[in-house]
Amino acid sequence: MGRLTTHILDTANGSPAAGVRIDLLSVSPDGSLQVIASVTTNNDGRCDEPLLEGDAFSPGVYELRFYVGEYFSGAGGGAASQAFLDIVPVRFGISAADEHYHVPLLISPFGYSTYRGS
Repeated sequence: MGRLTTHILDTANGSPAAGVRIDLLSVSPDGSLQVIASVTTNNDGRCDEPLLEGDAFSPGVYELRFYVGEYFSGAGGGAASQAFLDIVPVRFGISAADEHYHVPLLISPFGYSTYRGS
């Protein structure tokens, strides 16, 4: 059965990024967006359950929004400090409904990277 998962690693601190809010959106062919899930990462920087699975997991275009500005403000940046990165959007396509799609995010206060994981 196919599913979508993610996790976030804070490469600046060498630890999982706990407490990061993530929104999952579906992207329609006309470009409109609909939020279909909102979660917060656990102490391991992961979601407790897949973001999509079962009948809800279907081919299409999706976008994950990682609210890293909130995370870095809470991790010592201070409320008055403006984070360089605020919301990191990652738009991707799912083409096979029977595969596992894993979208990890590696973050620091000034950069990020992502890839299709396993």
